[in-house]
Amino acid sequence: MITYKKALEILKKGKIKIKNEKIFSKDTTLRISAENIYSPESYPSSDNTAFDGFAINSKDTHQIKNNNPKKFRIIKTLAAGDNPSIKNVKKFSTIEVMTGAIIKKPFDTVIPIEQIEYFPNKENAKYILIRKKIKKYNYFRFAGSDYKKGQKIIGIGEIIQSSHILAFKTLGIEKVLVKKKPVLAFYATGNELTDSKKIPIWKVRNSNGYYLSSLINNLPITFKVQKILRDNDQKIFKKEINKQFKSNTNIIITSGAVSVGKFDFIPGIIKDFKLAYFFKGVAIRPGKPILFTKFKNKNIAFFGLPGNPISSAACFRFFVFPFLFTSLNIKKEKPFKAKLKNNFIKKKNFTRFIKGKISFSNKGLIEFEVLRGQESFRINSFTKANSWGFFPSGKSKFKKGQFIDCFTVLPKDEMLIN
Repeated sequence: MITYKKALEILKKGKIKIKNEKIFSKDTTLRISAENIYSPESYPSSDNTAFDGFAINSKDTHQIKNNNPKKFRIIKTLAAGDNPSIKNVKKFSTIEVMTGAIIKKPFDTVIPIEQIEYFPNKENAKYILIRKKIKKYNYFRFAGSDYKKGQKIIGIGEIIQSSHILAFKTLGIEKVLVKKKPVLAFYATGNELTDSKKIPIWKVRNSNGYYLSSLINNLPITFKVQKILRDNDQKIFKKEINKQFKSNTNIIITSGAVSVGKFDFIPGIIKDFKLAYFFKGVAIRPGKPILFTKFKNKNIAFFGLPGNPISSAACFRFFVFPFLFTSLNIKKEKPFKAKLKNNFIKKKNFTRFIKGKISFSNKGLIEFEVLRGQESFRINSFTKANSWGFFPSGKSKFKKGQFIDCFTVLPKDEMLIN
């Protein structure tokens, strides 16, 4: 039985290759960028006004004094989208500009509409009156002040958000290279499982696949729930693996039948294939019997998750997700620190993934509460949890008030929102 740290090292070495595809930028939400994407142009493309008002040449105001106002002739009105070209602009000229209108020389500053004094009056305005010196570049949006040509928009391995779509379309990026969606094939196992509504006491409703499918529903992953494998379905399972070899599946996942019981047939069938980067059993709780391997000379990996619901959930969170991160070139997820609200004791040589609840103290500190009901069959406490507490091997006692590493139920910023 290996440590969790060693298991992560093997997962990293056994990563699979996920191919790329080029798709329309409008369709890339929550996809993973497979390239560094740079702005093809500067934005804004030209200087423009941030306010409705009047644009003037600031030099024309240098000699103006309060007791001697100067008339500036209104020569044109420009709205956003209008051609800004004006020829032969004379001294003491002004143009009325609407927000977003392009401003060209000699105009270099804007007076907001609220500060304008019209002449002879607002209804019949031919001029505006300026009574003081005006600074250069008032209420200006400068060309390239948001994005400069060649500036990075998003990097390799980052998740594309709706905000990136806004940037792509604004900057004229029509297609983007992204990672293809990894395809996961999931098999639940066991004679006890059923999809029936009414069940006898010796049956268990099939739920693990539904949980995992809902967990990754908004992620760039295709999750395909397959048939339930029964206790004597060894030959069927072997045929299913060979069928997946001929498909576009990247990862095969099972839940249950992975321990050492009479009907735990998964490890035996897996060992009939040529394997690489194999491990079976990790010093963790819940989920100790977990199995991982990569099929030799195949770009397909296998995870055998335990059948208990929390064991399955924890192993997916702390083994399958890190494996996907590595294979998709996503940055390694970082935990956040939280202050323990209660004492916790565990076996020294085991890593524990603990269902917990994050809250904030009166002082604004993040606090983690170890919930009652940590057994791997208990889902009641899981419904109350909003995080996982990570208690590493090498230490058995954790005292109230000390800080521990925590993870959200679904991978947070580092994967989803960089």
